[in-house]
Amino acid sequence: MSERLKALADAGVSIWLDDLSRERIETGNLAELVEQKSVVGVTTNPTIFAGAIADGERYDQQVRELVAEGKDVDEVIFELTTEDVRNACDVLAPVAERTADDGRVSIEVEPDLAHDTDATIASAKALWAAVDRPNALIKIPATAAGLPAITAVIAEGISVNVTLIFSVERYQAVMDAYLEGLEKAKAAGHDLSTIRSVASFFVSRVDSEVDSRLEKIGTDEALALRGRAAVANARVAYGAFEGMLASERWQQLAEAGARPQRPLWASTGVKNPDYPDTLYVSDLVVADTVNTMPEKTLEAMADHGELQGDQVSGRAREAQEVLDAIVAAGVDWAEVLEVLESEGVSKFEASWDELVETVRGQMEKARA
Repeated sequence: MSERLKALADAGVSIWLDDLSRERIETGNLAELVEQKSVVGVTTNPTIFAGAIADGERYDQQVRELVAEGKDVDEVIFELTTEDVRNACDVLAPVAERTADDGRVSIEVEPDLAHDTDATIASAKALWAAVDRPNALIKIPATAAGLPAITAVIAEGISVNVTLIFSVERYQAVMDAYLEGLEKAKAAGHDLSTIRSVASFFVSRVDSEVDSRLEKIGTDEALALRGRAAVANARVAYGAFEGMLASERWQQLAEAGARPQRPLWASTGVKNPDYPDTLYVSDLVVADTVNTMPEKTLEAMADHGELQGDQVSGRAREAQEVLDAIVAAGVDWAEVLEVLESEGVSKFEASWDELVETVRGQMEKARA
C-alpha cells in the first residue's frame, strides 16, 4: 500500500478515482486500487466513458446485442454506462459497508439538460433506478436550473453528487438545496441516514482562468498572485461548509440521521506544468473532504506527494484576502465565475457529444 496515500486517507481525505472503464472492473484493477492505493470512490463523466468505450473491446458484445434489439444511440449509452457504474458500485460495496460516506460511484445526468429542471429530475430518477445500487451518486450540475432539481431528487431519497461548482455563493445555494431536500425527505418519511451527497468544487480551472487574466494585467502585483486563486477559493468554500455544520438547521437534520454533504475537490489535475503536480491535493488537505483525482495525479501523490497536515481549517479569512488582492489587481471576479460556469456546461455538452459520436461509431461497427 502507498504510504503517502494512506497518510492522506488517515488525514481524513477520501481518495476517489476520477476514471472508470469496464477493463478496470473486469481485470480487477479497480479492486486493486482500493486495496493498494486507498481509493474509496469513483467519479465518471462522458469523456471518461468515451475513452473507455473507444479503447476497449469489452463493450463490443453488449453493443452488438443492443443494436440487434433496435436501441438508439442514447439508449445504448444509457445501458453501457449504467452497467459499468452498477458493477463498480459492487466493487466498492465493501467500502460503503465499512465507512460512513465512502464506497460511492458517480454517474451524471445528460449535460444538455443543465438548464432544464424537470428533465434533470427525470434523468436522475431514471439513472438511479437503472443502476439500482444504494452506493451510487447521481451527478447534477449546480446551475440555476439544477438547484431545484437537487432539492427534488434528495427529497425522494436519491443520493447526489452536485457538480460544476465554482463560486462560494453558488456553493451556499447548493448547501441550501441539500438541506431543503433533506427536510422534504424527512417530511416524506425517508430514512435520512441512507442519503449521501458531495458538493464538487472545481479547482484547477479557476487558476487557469485567473492566471490568464493576471498575465494580461502584467503588473508585479498581479503576476505574484498567479497560482493562488484556486486554493484560496476552495478554502473560503470550506469555511462556508464549517458554517453550515454549525447551524441549528443542520444540527436538527443531523439529529434525525442526516449525513453532511462533504466538499469534493474536483478538477485536481494540474494544468500549468510550472506548478507542483500534486498542488491541488497537498494544499487542500482537510478532514471530511473528498479529493477525486485522475490516475496521473493519484500516482504522483503516491510517488512524491508531500503532506503537512491540515491546510484548510481556519484559513478562510486569509484565503479571502488573497481573492480580494486578485480583484484589487484588476481581475473581474464575478466575470471569472460566470465564464467558468458557462464554459463548464459547454465542456460537459461537448464531452457528451464526444461520447455520442464514439458510441455511434461502435454501433456502426456492430452492424457491419
